[in-house]
Amino acid sequence: MKKEFSKAWNSSTQGRKQRKYVAKAPLHIKHKFMGAPLSAALKKEHGFRSLPVRSGDTVKVTTGQFKGVEGKVSKVSLIKTKVYVEGAAVKRADGTDALYPIHASNVEIVKLDLSDKKRAQKVESLKAKEASK
Repeated sequence: MKKEFSKAWNSSTQGRKQRKYVAKAPLHIKHKFMGAPLSAALKKEHGFRSLPVRSGDTVKVTTGQFKGVEGKVSKVSLIKTKVYVEGAAVKRADGTDALYPIHASNVEIVKLDLSDKKRAQKVESLKAKEASK
């Protein structure tokens, strides 16, 4: 296992290789790890289950200490594979608030930010693909 990254690690059953796959993956692959389920209303409207989280989306935290908190995604870190949600913050020792990192699988997208033309086209193409099935 001397290579930096190999897609073959994904098919391994060994936990150490799975962790290495996630840790060493390039950003275009880590983007796929940022998928989050859509809310029931969005699933019904668009016809698909999940999308990668982006800044500007409104999400609801489904697990963890911030369960039930709904807020806008202020930052997405592909390197850490974490999402930072407004409203999910902890107090620092000096009294200031710090946004708490949450994994994308632990949030549910409530409202999509379709201001990006490319993403809007992607959502429309997915909707058309699901309608044709």
